[in-house]
Amino acid sequence: MREFKQLTPYRKALEMMLNDIEEIEETKELPLDDALGRVLAEDVISPIDLPPFDRSAVDGYAVRAEDTFQAREYSPVELEVIDEITAGMESKKEVTNGKVVKLMTGNKMPKSANAVIEQEKVKKERNKIYVLRPVAPGQNVAFKGEDVKKGEVVLKKGQILRPQDLGLLKGIGIKRITVKRKPKVGIIVTGDELIEEPDEEALNRGKILESNSVMLKSLVRQYFGEPVFYGVIPDDEELIGRAIEKAKRKCDLVLITGGSAFGEKDYAHKFVKLLFHGCSNKPGRPIGYGERIFVMSGYPVAVFAQFHLYIKYALAKLAGANYKPMKVKARLKEKVPSSLGRHEFVKVYYEDGKAY
Repeated sequence: MREFKQLTPYRKALEMMLNDIEEIEETKELPLDDALGRVLAEDVISPIDLPPFDRSAVDGYAVRAEDTFQAREYSPVELEVIDEITAGMESKKEVTNGKVVKLMTGNKMPKSANAVIEQEKVKKERNKIYVLRPVAPGQNVAFKGEDVKKGEVVLKKGQILRPQDLGLLKGIGIKRITVKRKPKVGIIVTGDELIEEPDEEALNRGKILESNSVMLKSLVRQYFGEPVFYGVIPDDEELIGRAIEKAKRKCDLVLITGGSAFGEKDYAHKFVKLLFHGCSNKPGRPIGYGERIFVMSGYPVAVFAQFHLYIKYALAKLAGANYKPMKVKARLKEKVPSSLGRHEFVKVYYEDGKAY
């Protein structure tokens, strides 16, 4: 079997692939309930201030802060409760010298009040409260526009929409949002050795239950894409070529597992004008890319690695997503042998700044 004459360095291969891929321009409008995980197609500008008015940040009493400055536990200040309001209500009373209004978290601040004292920090008797410690002006008040100002860009194009983003959008009155179309990803699994149903006799003859398809479909969905499965194809040059041509016409990206090396029945790479074939990364060395097609290994561990090393970045580029994987620094707790010239990726678990 022929071997790779030269391996493309991992970083160079990644750069070549990303330079070859262009962002999809098509967009669609969705209700917020359907937008989780989708990629924003345009900046979102808030049509309102949030909060839309000065409001209480706690359950308690709206006061003039200066009326509490002399309050001490041994010498409490007496104030009169002139109104009590519940959630969603607004007090029409003005908080003048020595007066307070009882209110709840989120209530609009009454006129002339400039602070809120928590209900736990006062003693109440009938329509009087006794303040045990002072509050400062602005204390426990969420001011108009403090979270979001009208006209402010709250989410930028390329944002991958999270639950908290959707909550923010609903909170500023936006019900529908424009997102990028999901890239369509064709998945072709090849190999004479693969079977799709358990068969003890076939397994005893050396057959293998196929598992790459469900893994790749799940990964594509997780990373911005829409999978299109073209089935398990035997190692037949004509059938493989036909499947690749069909997937190329209908999909933005094509993933082929099996046939990426130089075995007697490794046909897949023959149908693609490859920018690179064989890379320095381990696992997943015999990967090839060209014409928005990835020719991948057949071994599931290598397929999983190749997806995370290359394909999720291709999908992010196609979808216009501002995607950066989380990284942490750790001290490796044991020696790991490495081959010269290889870019090796090692599975670890992370605990307290250490990798095992």
